[in-house]
Amino acid sequence: MQEFNIPKTGAEFEKNFEQIKPLMNETQAYYESSRCLFCYDAPCISACPTHIDIPLFIRQINSTNVLGAAKTIYDSNYFGFACGKICPTEVLCEGACVYNLQEVKPIEIGRLQSFATSRAIRENKKFYQAGKPNGKKVAILGAGPAGISCACELRQLGYEVEIFEAKEKPSGLTIYGVAPYKITNQEALDEMDYLENMFGYKTKYNSPIKTKEDFNKLEKEYDAIFLAIGLGHTSTLGIKGEDLENCTGAVEFIAELRMNHEKVSVGRKVIVLGGGNTAMDAASESARMGAEEVILAYRRSKEEMGAYNFEYELAKSVGVEGMFNVSPLEITGNGKVEGVKFIKTKTENGKLENIRGSEFIEGCDMVIKATGQMKQTDILKNISGISLDDKGIVIVDRKTHQTSNPKFFSAGDIITGGEEVVNAVADATTAAGCIHSYLNGSL
Repeated sequence: MQEFNIPKTGAEFEKNFEQIKPLMNETQAYYESSRCLFCYDAPCISACPTHIDIPLFIRQINSTNVLGAAKTIYDSNYFGFACGKICPTEVLCEGACVYNLQEVKPIEIGRLQSFATSRAIRENKKFYQAGKPNGKKVAILGAGPAGISCACELRQLGYEVEIFEAKEKPSGLTIYGVAPYKITNQEALDEMDYLENMFGYKTKYNSPIKTKEDFNKLEKEYDAIFLAIGLGHTSTLGIKGEDLENCTGAVEFIAELRMNHEKVSVGRKVIVLGGGNTAMDAASESARMGAEEVILAYRRSKEEMGAYNFEYELAKSVGVEGMFNVSPLEITGNGKVEGVKFIKTKTENGKLENIRGSEFIEGCDMVIKATGQMKQTDILKNISGISLDDKGIVIVDRKTHQTSNPKFFSAGDIITGGEEVVNAVADATTAAGCIHSYLNGSL
C-alpha cells in the first residue's frame, strides 16, 4: 500500500499523481506490439465504441510506421490520445483481447494508442484539412469530447463551425473531470490545440449559452445547432449538513484539483459517499493529497457498486477503505464537517432497506459526495421545441441524434446521463454526419 505526504510543490504533486498509464518509449512499443496476434475479426475492434482498427494500428507500430498508426486511430476517434489514457480499456478493448482466454496478460492497447498519437501531436502531423466551404454555419455548445469531435467532422465537410464553451479551457471532462493520474492537463490540452490547429474551428471560451434570447439568436444565425453541454453539478442528497464547510461534490472537487493541483487541501479523514467510478477517483485523489484516512461509504454491498473493479482495486492500493451497506442520514458538525451519521442497510427481495436502530456516527473532517450529476434542465428548458424525459435527459432519435426541434442535434452525457468519453466521441461523429444530411435535405 502506497502512502503519500501532502504535496506542497508542483513536483511533489506530480510525484503523488504519477501516471498509471505512462507513455511508452519506442523499444517498449515495439516489443508490446510484437505480442499482438493480429486476429481476424478481432474482438478488440468490436469492444471499442469507435471501432478503431486496433490490429492494423498495432501492426503499423510494429513495422515502425508510427504516424500511419496514429492516422488509423484518428480516422475513428478524434480523442485518440486521451482515450488511450483514460478509457476503461480493462473492460473494453483490452478486456476483449483473446489473451484473456489463455490467462495471458492482454495487449496494452491503450498505451500503444497513446504512444502513436503522441508522435502525431508532437510533430504536428496534419492528417486532415477542412473541406471546401459550403456556406453553412453550425454552432456547437460545449468543447468537450462530443462537441470537439462533431466540430472536426463538420469542418471536413466544409461547414463553418463555432464552439461556445462555458469554461475557460476545452476538452470537457477530459481535463475537468478525470483524475490527474490518468492524464495530465498539458497532455489533454496539447491534443485540443492539435485538433483546433488542424481543423480550424473557432472556440469562444467563457461563453455560456443559457437564456431563451441566447438560443433564439443562435437559431437565427446558424443553420444547425449541436448540444454537447454534458451534465451539471453534483446531485444533492437532501440531508441535513450538506451546506457545512468541507462538504463538497466529487465533480467540483476533481475540477478544482485539476485546475489548482497542490493548492487544494483535503481533510485528515475523508469520507467519500458513493460507489461509482467518480467516487473511486475522488477517494484515490484524497489519499494522494495526503489524507491520513479515506473511507469509501456505499449504501449497498461491494458487489453492487457501479464502479469497475479495477478502479476499486486502484483506490485500495493507495489506502482507501470500503464501508458497505451504510446509508447517510446526516452530515454532522457545527459550521464545519465533523462526521456522518449513517444507518446500516440490507437488501431484501432486491429492495434496499434500512436496519432499524443501527444508526451510528463516523467522525471525519471532510465529506465528498459522489452521488451523480444534476441534469441541466434550467438551460435546456429555454430551447423551444426540444423534449426531455422525466429525468431531464434530452430525447433524440438515437439513429440521427436529432431532437424534436429539427434544427438541434445532441450527443454525449446530455442524452445518455453519463457514459465514457469514447462513447461521446462515437455518438458525436455519427451526429455530424446526420447534421450534414439534414442540411442537404436528405434526412
